[in-house]
Amino acid sequence: MLTQTIELPFAYRFDDAIARLALDPLNAVNVNEQSIKIPLDNSIITIQSIGSFEEPKFNLIGIKTAEQLERISSIFHFDRSLEPVNAHFANTNLKELFVKFEGTPIITDFSLYANLIKSIIHQQLNLSFARTLTERFVQAFGKQVDSVWLYPDADKIALLDVETLRSMQFSTRKAEYIIGISKVIAEGELNLKSLSNESDETIIHTLIKYRGIGPWTAESFLLFGLGRENLFPTADIGLQNSLKQIWKLESKPSKEEITMHFSTWSPYLSYAALYLWRNIE
Repeated sequence: MLTQTIELPFAYRFDDAIARLALDPLNAVNVNEQSIKIPLDNSIITIQSIGSFEEPKFNLIGIKTAEQLERISSIFHFDRSLEPVNAHFANTNLKELFVKFEGTPIITDFSLYANLIKSIIHQQLNLSFARTLTERFVQAFGKQVDSVWLYPDADKIALLDVETLRSMQFSTRKAEYIIGISKVIAEGELNLKSLSNESDETIIHTLIKYRGIGPWTAESFLLFGLGRENLFPTADIGLQNSLKQIWKLESKPSKEEITMHFSTWSPYLSYAALYLWRNIE
């Protein structure tokens, strides 16, 4: 099997990145070996860290094409330094957070459809049950290749009936959302790959037209589906709780109290969100 070794010319905290990925039981992470297997183009690629935080170095096992290498680099943020992000927050009220998690990248989901479906499943559920339900969904309708679970295609989910998902503890409404969005994707009405070339505002405006997709889900798609760098879901309870803890507040901050800091956090709001989540995970 082909192995390619790459080195990054900037600090990169892979151990923290895969620790977060390991929280999802569907990700094939080996924390001891500092490796993860990911599905890409119907094949499995293994990424293993053989370097350090200061001198990151990776073996990429199973890479077959330049396009796959480019995709891996984009998913794992190998293609751009995080140093400008750290420098930007050095004089903000999140400085200590960025010292603690310096070099932690935003890693996007491996499939745009998977990201969207996972976000819909997770809506208004506690994280533990959301992960259980997602795992149940993927194991029922997806497939396993080399110990890695692959999300099902939209075509397959579009053919399901609501009762099938209800029998797996999905609510009627959420089952309708999942099947409905899968149908418009399968039929070509919604092309996620083409949509990814649009602006944040256009993407949000397009997605929220569909039942089951509100601002939180659309922002999640931008952040963890596309890796956009300047998103902060103010309605996210986890982010509110993390800010409450850091700012030593008696209650969670309001949307207005959060957005007043956007001018100093921008254009890297997504990293502020990621590191705030990491702070409470």
